[in-house]
Amino acid sequence: MTSLVIVESPAKAGTIKGYLGQNYKVIASKGHVRDLPKSSLGIDIENSFEPHYINIRGKGDLIKELKKEAAKADRVFLATDPDREGEAISWHLAGALGIPVEKAKRITFNEITKSAVREAIKNPRELDMDLVNAQQTRRILDRIVGYKLSPFLWKKVKSGLSAGRVQSVATRIIVERENEIRAFVPSEYWTVDAIIETSKGKEMTVRYYGETEGKKKVELHCAEDADRVCDTCRGGEFTAVEIKRGSKMKSPAPPFTTSTLQQEASRKLNFQSQRTMRVAQELYEGINLGSDGGVQGLITYMRTDSLRIAAEAQTAAREYITEKFGGEYCPKNPRSYKSKAGAQDAHEAIRPSSMKHDPASVKKHLSSDQYRLYKLIWDRFVASQMASAELSTVSADFDCNGCLFRTTGYTVKFNGYMAVYEESTDEVDEDKNKKLPSCKEGEKLACREVSGTQHFTEPPARYTEASLIKFLEEKGIGRPSTYTPIISIITSRGYVARDGKSLVPTPLGEVTNTLMTQYFPDIVDYKFTAQMETSLDSIEAGKQDMTKTLSGFYKGFEKELDAAMKSVSKDDIDIPVEETDIVCEVCGAKMIVKNGRFGKFAACPNYPTCKNTKPLTKTAPAADGKKAEIAPFKCELCGGDMVLRSGRYGAFYACVNYPKCKFTKQKMRSLGVACPKCGADIVTKYGRNKSVFYSCSKYPECDFSSWDMPTDEKCPECGGLLYVKKGKDLLVCKTEGCGYKREGVQKEAAEDKAEK
Repeated sequence: MTSLVIVESPAKAGTIKGYLGQNYKVIASKGHVRDLPKSSLGIDIENSFEPHYINIRGKGDLIKELKKEAAKADRVFLATDPDREGEAISWHLAGALGIPVEKAKRITFNEITKSAVREAIKNPRELDMDLVNAQQTRRILDRIVGYKLSPFLWKKVKSGLSAGRVQSVATRIIVERENEIRAFVPSEYWTVDAIIETSKGKEMTVRYYGETEGKKKVELHCAEDADRVCDTCRGGEFTAVEIKRGSKMKSPAPPFTTSTLQQEASRKLNFQSQRTMRVAQELYEGINLGSDGGVQGLITYMRTDSLRIAAEAQTAAREYITEKFGGEYCPKNPRSYKSKAGAQDAHEAIRPSSMKHDPASVKKHLSSDQYRLYKLIWDRFVASQMASAELSTVSADFDCNGCLFRTTGYTVKFNGYMAVYEESTDEVDEDKNKKLPSCKEGEKLACREVSGTQHFTEPPARYTEASLIKFLEEKGIGRPSTYTPIISIITSRGYVARDGKSLVPTPLGEVTNTLMTQYFPDIVDYKFTAQMETSLDSIEAGKQDMTKTLSGFYKGFEKELDAAMKSVSKDDIDIPVEETDIVCEVCGAKMIVKNGRFGKFAACPNYPTCKNTKPLTKTAPAADGKKAEIAPFKCELCGGDMVLRSGRYGAFYACVNYPKCKFTKQKMRSLGVACPKCGADIVTKYGRNKSVFYSCSKYPECDFSSWDMPTDEKCPECGGLLYVKKGKDLLVCKTEGCGYKREGVQKEAAEDKAEK
């Protein structure tokens, strides 16, 4: 019996081929083969929202080949991804290829391993139309919103704009945060710290808390408040009134879901969500491990909101932990985690597909990105099954003339899961590894110094990809497969821009959001969007009808659209323009930035009276007569234009007035590492005698620089950046008070290079 197996990607096809015998042929569909037409709505709203699907342009030859192979085969296994979209792709394949129902067999697997694939082949099922209809409903909803709202925006705001259902909500979230930041009024507050000394000469820093009587907390709002405390305590004697020592257990974080993987990869690896999901897809579909195991899928399916772990995976992890770290690191009972309310729970959490392939053993077969992400997933999963860490805690209160001062700290008594992994946070843990000198209740301590420090409350931080994904998940907006497309679309369409790691609304995004909020409140409403996701889940579960859901949405949407078309005038919309320093040589006006089919260009603001345009990338003749790109800065010696040139040591900028002016400036090379101060790129620069140092690309706005080379690896002790120590075979953490270091980095780099 001959069998055809159809998957989405060639990489996946290559992996599965090695698991099946000669009677199986594996072909990739390369994604969808059918979709709604681009040139029209493609949905018959009057006829129960019937979609009109067509074969995707450019896939005709592939569809013919698949049809031919399907006709020859006795069985056709549709092995697309195990989610709604994968189910819809299989359904479209069956329809486009004309595969009879009795011949089409749907198979799914959570991990691409030989045992999982063969088990799926033994247990095929029919296509799940509830899953297909849930995906169809999402596609139809998004098509209706996009194709009905976009013409409205063209008429009322600006041609070329487009709108999306969930993307509009994401834009609103970012705009509202920006408005919060603008409206924020900082308030002053003060802290008072004292350096006190024990009878044995050991110093510690304590902070003013409030009044000793009743242990009442007191806020210091101005310099006078702080001076009053300082004057009361300066030169006084401190008495230890209460010292509490104890221990607490700290449990590990659960294994990754799609959301938490994207958040943690952003924090620890500086990966954007698109990069994270691309690399995760590669790890899932299969890596050629050569003689170490052939082609293997290294992780389970990476689009999931479940924290469930298979029993056999737990057992394998516990065996690995016991062997690698010892019995005390393995808890008495296997750890299980409860998924959040509303999770689909269709797949397991993200984990390694086999505990036989630890990161070190497969590193030589992986790219840098693949290795780093795989190690992150491996460490998180292993840690999630390990024993809790035990922390020794201490809290000490001191009295000085009625003023209560306090200090707290903790040290790690038993590291447990922290031996492998510790979840990163956006906050700095000042108490970590803070050891206090020995002190007894009633002991008198001398005051060496007491001083006040002024602070101001800070506005809420702008959203990063990580914090936006977290917010979307908390509000129930979108699902694991949608987070990355949401961010990609709002940035590519110009509604949101990146500023380092931060997401900032553009003027266009703010104007569009104002319009959407006023005239389409349901589309951008958090609760409404979350409820729609719940409705899609209900359709998937067979509890809700697809047509009724679409009809209920469209009735309200149609009314809002009609009202908006009648109420909004293009004259009411004012989009701020981005002005350039380029002067129009025709009429003398400063040119503005416009978007065209080939990207941004400079245009005269007096259009249509003046139709002059220019490319934004300016060029000028260099010394050799050839045109070169003009830099966005001037020569520091003569004020002339600087042009981009290339030399034996790479690209550099040179003055156009060479040889009269010989000023040059190196073109900075990005390291692909985020600045620890502002999140912008770190670049290579040259100092005296061509000595290399590293600086923030936003200098002088950000003054970060270092002679030691920053890496994108995080310190396992404190989470700070690790640096390659200049001139030494040493990796160090420069976070104050940490002291972590690791030798042998040059050897590691040489081994990596040799392996590649």
